[in-house]
Amino acid sequence: QVHLVESGGGSVQAGGSLRLSCAASGSIARDYCLAWFRQAPGKGREGGALTHTTGYTWYTNSVKGRITISTDGAKNTPYLQMNSLKPEDTAMYYCAADPGWCRLRDNYNFWGQGTQVTVSS
Repeated sequence: QVHLVESGGGSVQAGGSLRLSCAASGSIARDYCLAWFRQAPGKGREGGALTHTTGYTWYTNSVKGRITISTDGAKNTPYLQMNSLKPEDTAMYYCAADPGWCRLRDNYNFWGQGTQVTVSS
């Protein structure tokens, strides 16, 4: 069984930064996709960033240039570094993982519980 636990959310002012992490326990697969989704109040869940063990990364246009996925090599923990945050980035952020290739559909098998990010103007 795989468990994902996000952390690092919080409240910041516009222009600030946060770094989210997604700690994983259990083995997903040798090759897998790690995705970050977010869900703003009253909206559906949208994919924000994807990364695959092959090195592939993808960012949605609204966060491109401001958000970066990285991995702590020692702990193999994925991070989502978010800079220049905007009020429209306010959402619950979830990490998700699945063996195989990345996709934007939110039908991943493994999910974390989410961490709240609130950006004030």
